[in-house]
Amino acid sequence: MFLLKLGVVKNKEAFRNFWYQLSPDSRFLLRKIFFLPLDIIEKIKGRNKYVPSRGAVFTGGTAGPKKFLEEGKLQLQLLRKYTDVQPDHKLLDIGCGMGRTAIAFTPYLKSNSTYHGFDPVKKGIDWCKRGIGADFSNFHFTYVDLFNDLYKSKGGDAAMFKFPYSDNQFNVCFTFSVFTHMAISEIQNYLNEMYRVSHKDACCLSTFFLYNSHNETYISTRSGFSFPIAHDGYRLMHADVTAGNIAIQEDVLRSMISTAGFREIEIIDGFWKDERYTGDKLEYQDIVIFKK
Repeated sequence: MFLLKLGVVKNKEAFRNFWYQLSPDSRFLLRKIFFLPLDIIEKIKGRNKYVPSRGAVFTGGTAGPKKFLEEGKLQLQLLRKYTDVQPDHKLLDIGCGMGRTAIAFTPYLKSNSTYHGFDPVKKGIDWCKRGIGADFSNFHFTYVDLFNDLYKSKGGDAAMFKFPYSDNQFNVCFTFSVFTHMAISEIQNYLNEMYRVSHKDACCLSTFFLYNSHNETYISTRSGFSFPIAHDGYRLMHADVTAGNIAIQEDVLRSMISTAGFREIEIIDGFWKDERYTGDKLEYQDIVIFKK
């Protein structure tokens, strides 16, 4: 939905319907063509070797090289603040994409730490392996063949997927803008798996779109970014693409996290649902901290 973020499209609802009718491959191609002139200019100027071109990024953002790095640094900042991640910890980056967060961790982690990331989009994993993975032996990236109607036309069922890691392996597990693009059953399975692969006393951080009885009407009816399709305990942005964007009722998510086995849950509201932006919040999405 990068054209919406750029302000190029005026009729947002019509464009969103058109966009979701396209196959994932067609969306990737359109993005690559749209950003090609700018990518050529930025390549000539030079960019960090670990930063992909705008056209290669598949997560919807429009950020250039500088912003891409800044976003990764913000994610590191959030993880240090809320999970107390340490330079010798073992980390799991779920839905690592093109390595936005991983780049920020390369100067922070010691050689005796490990950083694992996985993603269902192969070109993201290939990019991370060629760059970060080739230069840092403690960074590992794994492709997982899973279906997602936003990013993949075919693949395995994420609701049945077992993370390719051992029990009690990680000090910190995290997701950024992953559970905003998955079905409820898939999210529950991922939470269960996060619990399984986490150390005792591990801390996890994930971002969501959350709502409650006080703001449900607003987030479902406002113009632009809204969730008009109601389901039991969650709302969708578009009826035909369940992974397009999903918002979850706060109490439902608390129950899901508790079902997975986690004991402490803290929610830090993002500014996506604020009626007026005040600039006092760091993150657009809602941050959720949960501990084993």
